[in-house]
Amino acid sequence: MTENRIALVVGATGGIGGAVARVLLGRGWTVRGLTRSSAAAARKPGGEGIQWVEGDAMNAADVSAAAQGAAILFHGANPPGYRNWQGLALPMLESTIAAAKASGARIVFPGTVYNFGPDARPLVDERSPQRPITRKGRIRVAMEQRLRETAEAGTPVLIVRAGDFFGPHAGNNWFGAGIVKAGKPATRISYPGKPDVGHAWAYLPDLAETIVRLVERSDAFDPFEVFHFRGHYFDRGVAMAEGVQAALGRPDMKIRRFPWFAVYLGAPFVEMFRELIEMRYLWTERLELDNRKLLGVLGAEPHTPLVTALRETLKGIGSLPDSVARLPGTDLARAG
Repeated sequence: MTENRIALVVGATGGIGGAVARVLLGRGWTVRGLTRSSAAAARKPGGEGIQWVEGDAMNAADVSAAAQGAAILFHGANPPGYRNWQGLALPMLESTIAAAKASGARIVFPGTVYNFGPDARPLVDERSPQRPITRKGRIRVAMEQRLRETAEAGTPVLIVRAGDFFGPHAGNNWFGAGIVKAGKPATRISYPGKPDVGHAWAYLPDLAETIVRLVERSDAFDPFEVFHFRGHYFDRGVAMAEGVQAALGRPDMKIRRFPWFAVYLGAPFVEMFRELIEMRYLWTERLELDNRKLLGVLGAEPHTPLVTALRETLKGIGSLPDSVARLPGTDLARAG
């Protein structure tokens, strides 16, 4: 893919969309970002260099207009705060599909681990069965099935699947809500899962770099292609919280249990709490993504040392004390 280097990113103001947009820009692509307010989008950190196009991801005509002449269409739009997936997720994807068909663009889609039920775990590769036990998992499976149908009809699709996001511009995510408190210097650490149960994390700059490297090789791919990104996987899930201790230079800081009781108490009144409860199983059961197919194409997976990634993340979400910002970065022995 060398002649046409124009990309439309749907969801460029979000975590994964913004990260992919920044990597594309750094590799010489022209990047358009679909947004409801170009002025507000341009003011957000990391929005520099993106050609903002006003439109609604629910409106196929808006997406199609923005996608004219694009070689790839990255679909990074997600219903905010886990809310109304049933009513928003598939319709937004249909807008992207219609735009890609009209422009001839390849659809690039970030996959999740929600797709997999107990029969696929603990080590999951691209051929593992997708029989989820949750509503959001079934929606994600339906989205990927729709993308497979789209590829079979002639519009190529690339899916890159990863675990929980973290990074300096990751938006709403478990790291900034369940490990530390985004927006203020970290004074306490919590962990939402069973300490000794494995958990997969994806540092967004690494994931975005991986996606763009795959995009730039995608002319050789099948029409429907899926890759798994391993990222930072920990056999002991709590090692992520221990990594925050190291990043802060505070090995003595206590790691507390996440207050799930408060989430259950508030669930009758707060939709997002109900959605979090549905996905709690991901914190109690091991799920590891097998990236051997990815390594066969790229040779290696981009991988920032854990403490460096955590310090950049903490700084980006406003949780890194000034005194820590000057500490040299070193990796953990347990880093995945």
